[in-house]
Amino acid sequence: QVQLVESGGGLVQAGGSLRLSCAASGTIFSGNGMGWYRQAPGKQRELVAFITGYGTTDYADSVKGRFTISRDNAKNTVYLQMNSLKPDDTAVYYCRMSGASYDYWGQGTQVTVSS
Repeated sequence: QVQLVESGGGLVQAGGSLRLSCAASGTIFSGNGMGWYRQAPGKQRELVAFITGYGTTDYADSVKGRFTISRDNAKNTVYLQMNSLKPDDTAVYYCRMSGASYDYWGQGTQVTVSS
């Protein structure tokens, strides 16, 4: 079965950096678009960044210029490099693989940015 496992979250001071990883197993990874989402307490889950199977990327306005999504198809892994972190970036971060007939989520990794 398909599994998505996130890692790399933690506690960081404002202005710091973290790199999240999402490792996929049980499916063909290279052709799938992958997304990073986040959900802060009391808020709806929102899309942070997306990368297509071809490597085209898109970002939420709130993270443009600070976050970078990338993928390594040989390692079945998608990354989210987060720089210049702000307290508002505090959330649980999830990766997602979705298509016309499937929708898989990871378990999430907590990112906490202190001021």
